[in-house]
Amino acid sequence: MTDFDPRMLESLVCPQTQGVLRYDPVTHELVSKAAHLAYPIRDGIPVMLVDEARRIDD
Repeated sequence: MTDFDPRMLESLVCPQTQGVLRYDPVTHELVSKAAHLAYPIRDGIPVMLVDEARRIDD
């Protein structure tokens, strides 16, 4: 597994809300609190598809 470069967060937004994303190193996902979605990171590449995201509860 390739590590995610947190500098990518400067140019990425949630595809559903256009809001800020937070990197969760424990689950290895990009989290959108506004959309309640967690986007997976595979081989160091964020998968920014709503259909691939996991629904999260706060």
